[in-house]
Amino acid sequence: MRFGVVAMLVLLVGGAACRSYEAYPRLASQKGLVPADQFAAYGREQAEAVAIGRELAAAHQGESPGALSRQAATAAAYAKTLPDVVDVTPDPAGHRLTVRFKSGWRTAVVPIADGKRGADTPGISAGAGTPAAK
Repeated sequence: MRFGVVAMLVLLVGGAACRSYEAYPRLASQKGLVPADQFAAYGREQAEAVAIGRELAAAHQGESPGALSRQAATAAAYAKTLPDVVDVTPDPAGHRLTVRFKSGWRTAVVPIADGKRGADTPGISAGAGTPAAK
């Protein structure tokens, strides 16, 4: 009887110690990183990368494969309207986009869930992000 109680306690404690395998909250967290607005101030392409990340976070609708595909497609469509973006490769399951800029800089963009939209990013012109912007 005592062995059964100890075994149950070990299983409960062990189960509680396991972390979640949901990657989105850890990817979207900005904890420990340079603040997004400060990174956007480094240059025009950095501002565009931040704006894309914010739009990627704004398009988040869940973890189903269909929702992830829609999120990536929405953010990729936004990215393609920015003037310096040459190429966008979505990775829906990885919650990221790979973006190549005119200068040749290639970067992975992850969601930036800070409550702002792409147009709120310093360094992004008011008309950026619209289909007629390019």
